[in-house]
Amino acid sequence: MRRVIISRLLRLAATLLAVTFLTFSLTALLPGDPVNAILGVESNQDPEVVAEIREDLGLDDPFLVRYFNWLADALRGDLGQSYITDQDVMETILQRVPVTAQLAFMAILMALIAAIPIGILGAYKQGKWQDTVSSAGVQVALSIPNFIMGIFLIWLFAVQLQWLPSSNWNRISDQGLIENLKTAILPASALAMTQMAIFSRLVRADMVATLQENYILAAKAKGMNDRFILFRHALRPSSLSLMTIVGINFGALLGGTVVIETLFAVPGLGFRLINAINQRDILVIQGITVFVAAVYVIINTVVDLLY
Repeated sequence: MRRVIISRLLRLAATLLAVTFLTFSLTALLPGDPVNAILGVESNQDPEVVAEIREDLGLDDPFLVRYFNWLADALRGDLGQSYITDQDVMETILQRVPVTAQLAFMAILMALIAAIPIGILGAYKQGKWQDTVSSAGVQVALSIPNFIMGIFLIWLFAVQLQWLPSSNWNRISDQGLIENLKTAILPASALAMTQMAIFSRLVRADMVATLQENYILAAKAKGMNDRFILFRHALRPSSLSLMTIVGINFGALLGGTVVIETLFAVPGLGFRLINAINQRDILVIQGITVFVAAVYVIINTVVDLLY
């Protein structure tokens, strides 16, 4: 086990190094001069200010020198400071990651609550009308993009029924849990739909195979009721793959909520990343991208070890 953990940690370090290098390379290849984005119109720029900014960003240094200088600072937790907002990049991430993490957690939880019963029902009633109806519904949910589902939810619950707000975000620390959930439920539901479809199909496929095992037949021969067999004997071994996919998708959602956060005006990492891209705020782009990628890789490693 010690050898396995060491090998996974070494792979983790190599992956993180590759991620940081690719992220830095891609942002360096963006067209245009970042100084122009910071200062505005080129004709109104002060040469001394331009020179100072280029020196601070290391834009005149060779690429590898800039990368290793940035990497050394990043390892110390210093991701730089935004020239647009004057805010520390790490502080920006720490302020916004709870919002994105809450959306991802709520989406995963909502998806699991719906997916497990649907998957079990499809496997238990394999080939019958219940399986056909649930499979068709899952296929529809899988085919609808998140942003289309988000627009539909806004139209239904915010415009027509006026039960929930269509945008904005109430933090738990400021407005309390109830007001927070009112602003979180719609974007989380939009994210949960696709996850629910993926999880339910996975549970159904694994449960179908598990229900053919000899120990399930033995349990039926002993007269155990179907509910006990499904939830105690069949669900546990069928949930191993589900656990892996849940971990992977949770990490993916941390960086995959960009469209939904923009649609609902949620102040998370994705919303800030879009603003940074529009403003060409390179240090914020690099910081958020590397943070999300690092969390994704770390979660995958933890899930791998648990699995």
